[in-house]
Amino acid sequence: MEAKTTFALRSRRVILDEREQEATIIIDQGRIAKVIGFNEKLNCNTTDLGEKVIMPGVVDTHVHINEPGRTEWEGFDTATQAAAAGGITTVVDMPLNCTPVTTSVDALHQKLNSLKNQLWVDCGFWGGVVPDSLDDLEALCLAGVLGAKSFTIHSGIDDFPQVGPEEIRAAIPILSKYELPYLIHAELDKLNTPAAKIDRTYQSFLESRPREWENDAIDLIITLAKEAKNNGHKPRMHIVHLSSADALEAIKTAQKEGIMVTAETCPHYLTLWAESCPDGETLFKCCPPIREDSNRSKLWDGIRQNVVDFIVSDHSPCTPELKHIHTGDLDAAWGGISSLQFSLPLIWTEARTRGLGIVDVSSLMSSRPAKFAGLGAKKGRIAEGYDADLIIFDDEASFDIKPNIIKHRHKITPYTGKKVHGVVEATILRGHKIYNDGDICGEPIGQPLLKDWGNNK
Repeated sequence: MEAKTTFALRSRRVILDEREQEATIIIDQGRIAKVIGFNEKLNCNTTDLGEKVIMPGVVDTHVHINEPGRTEWEGFDTATQAAAAGGITTVVDMPLNCTPVTTSVDALHQKLNSLKNQLWVDCGFWGGVVPDSLDDLEALCLAGVLGAKSFTIHSGIDDFPQVGPEEIRAAIPILSKYELPYLIHAELDKLNTPAAKIDRTYQSFLESRPREWENDAIDLIITLAKEAKNNGHKPRMHIVHLSSADALEAIKTAQKEGIMVTAETCPHYLTLWAESCPDGETLFKCCPPIREDSNRSKLWDGIRQNVVDFIVSDHSPCTPELKHIHTGDLDAAWGGISSLQFSLPLIWTEARTRGLGIVDVSSLMSSRPAKFAGLGAKKGRIAEGYDADLIIFDDEASFDIKPNIIKHRHKITPYTGKKVHGVVEATILRGHKIYNDGDICGEPIGQPLLKDWGNNK
């Protein structure tokens, strides 16, 4: 379903091609028909938004929606409503924490069947690579996944086991053939060392997953990428949810050497720090862990230096019972942060204090992730021919995060009570207003986004 009526939005602050300027956006048939000057006269319905920012919808390429199979954790309906409320117009769903995991074409079809009439925003899909799914990977690529993901450590669920170097080596040529990214949860535990004892203190959890685990895994990924390149392949290796700033130098060096290694990080690593995580507060548990404040500052340096490519939520919800909220058991609690709805204001709140502007944030959360996921021809920019996926954003306003405004299934997040800057006043998906001033609007018109190969492969 597309918006049939031609209309226009104008503002003195429109994010266009990495800059902010006065402009009028003409929208027709759900797409941006033209971008013209601010004062040009039009014969269609035109809304003047004054000094409000019009920016591209956020593209969040790291979201755990958990459907089918674990809808008591989260589902497409609630997750995509939360996305819409947060100015996110496109999400890409991760292949695990659902049942079945998305490691085969059949599993992908089950997922597609489960989302009918539930998508409030557009949604793409990552496939999964586990040790026994390599024979299914090429068919999964051809079925339309945007890339694939593996873990180098236990994923938290037994039906998505970790891979080793040999499985990564086997997957790289297949994904390279289709020029698709290979996403890696990069931690390598030391199997010959005793497990650290985790008690109620956050410090004990932090020490249980040291930076070395991340650093070593990233070194391995870079080594395998170099090896694959030397063998004539063109791997696109991607580090998800980078937590250890120690790894920035290795990533930077690899990039200078022409190795395609990219990295993302998340609001919890950029806005929270270990010293601020209360003991026994399991809502702050995620893997890799939230690290020290000094590490956080270095991650921001990595963003400014373009070593970290973009920012995603890594929304990883579960039930309150699995989070062990009432027991404070950090060892037993599920590791994951729920923040989908608030990722944009959380990042803007911090970025504005670190010398970054709204144009920078838009690049980090819209155009760059869209390009990474292969959606850059129609998502992530305000330009002629692009989907009319837009946010009306008041970058000067602020609000308090409270349970009653949360749209995702369980009204829990470590950010409850936090004051943040930047209010999403409205979200527009392909010309339709899907969120306005606190309320979800209309019907769920989101569409699945599958890679369309045509006859090219």
